[in-house]
Amino acid sequence: MRPISLSLPLDRGSSTPIFEQIAAGLRRGIMSGDIAADSHLPPTRAFAQQLGVSRSTIVTAYDQLVAEGYIQGHPGAGFTVERIGDVSLPSSVPAAKVIEAPGRKSLPFRPGEPDMRLFPHRAWGKAVSRVCRRSPEVLLGAAPRFGLPVLREAIAQHVADWRGLDVDPGQIIVTSGAGDAVEMSLRALCSRGETAALEDPGYRPLKEFITAQGLKPELLTIDDAGAALPKKAQLAILTPSQQFPLGGSMTPQRRHEFLRWAEERDGWLIEDDYDSEFRFAGRPIPALAGLDNSRTVYVGSFSKIFSNTLRIGYAIVPQALLGRFAEVQRQFGTRASMMPQAPLAEFMQSGEFYRHLRRVRRTYGQRRQHLVDALRRDFADIGQFTDHQAGMQIAFHLPQEISDQQIVALAAEQDIVVEALSSYCHATTKYNGLLLGFCGFDEEEMQGALVRLRQVFDLVKT
Repeated sequence: MRPISLSLPLDRGSSTPIFEQIAAGLRRGIMSGDIAADSHLPPTRAFAQQLGVSRSTIVTAYDQLVAEGYIQGHPGAGFTVERIGDVSLPSSVPAAKVIEAPGRKSLPFRPGEPDMRLFPHRAWGKAVSRVCRRSPEVLLGAAPRFGLPVLREAIAQHVADWRGLDVDPGQIIVTSGAGDAVEMSLRALCSRGETAALEDPGYRPLKEFITAQGLKPELLTIDDAGAALPKKAQLAILTPSQQFPLGGSMTPQRRHEFLRWAEERDGWLIEDDYDSEFRFAGRPIPALAGLDNSRTVYVGSFSKIFSNTLRIGYAIVPQALLGRFAEVQRQFGTRASMMPQAPLAEFMQSGEFYRHLRRVRRTYGQRRQHLVDALRRDFADIGQFTDHQAGMQIAFHLPQEISDQQIVALAAEQDIVVEALSSYCHATTKYNGLLLGFCGFDEEEMQGALVRLRQVFDLVKT
């Protein structure tokens, strides 16, 4: 099939980057049906010449649409349009800078850990000082039912800017972390004896917690489109923007299938959006809750993007469910500490939070590239991986003759922290590999650990 002919108007005076204008134009055409499914998009070089832009601009736009699931790349054969639904995008946030601060070192390659040496201690201290001078009583006062209103307003602005979610601050519940938000959601939405679905492989403690709540777990296998649809459950817990631990995003078509499933079953979705801000090509993948928040509880956390010690997360709850969540809080109490809420709101409203986020995104992106290059160069004969250009870790898949559990044990003797992919499996035995984090340590620390990790593999192979 010959590539289709496209014409996209570009506003070169706009503050919106050209690649985003191109991606948005193609996205609109795909969603409206003007660009038909299975169509071949123009080759990047020819399209660049047609629009009068650089080839890298077209490549970036195509990469963004691949990540979102609108198109698919075929090595040597270009890009074709997927069969998808309607997805909206978030707006952008101005770039900025923060001051680096010292902190403890993390052992490579511990997954999911932010580098607290990058924490903006001075800026955070100033935010705390401003709150103490203005209204110190708020630090130790009684917590409002769903959290400090000023923080809920700041979170509403954050998810609007970064995740494309248009929510009222009244829908936001401040929690003591993402786990607290998921626990509260399960208590509000499920009764003992009912079934809750979770991804397999997935977050390890979740199955045990579901069982402890008197619920029956239903395991959802993962395919190229994302988690499979439940057959028995009335509720599903998903990581659609970046599947944990495998990586990759759920396709738009599968997202719509889950929304239809929830509507038809009178069921609910819990969207765990644990590290979606860390996308290193294009913009963050749109949130599932942005398509329909009437059936989706959105769970977010500041542990990955800001500090893993503050223990602050949040749930964004459909308006119709607020009464249920209020009743859960009445029965089980509020766990979120009041102490950090006002300073965090001040920190976000002052712009310092976004300066920090921009800084760590750049730094983590460089570290990710270092790890990707090393795996391709020095470990290609060992295993394989998919570079999703997102997240805080990479799933490195091993052949079955190399035990990931054995590698984990031998690596620990060399002061290397890796986690076995098989340890994240609840029932499936399909996955054998390592989960390699790259955020908590710099390139020099990473390089020494990579040399020792290669030695571990060579020892196993002999």
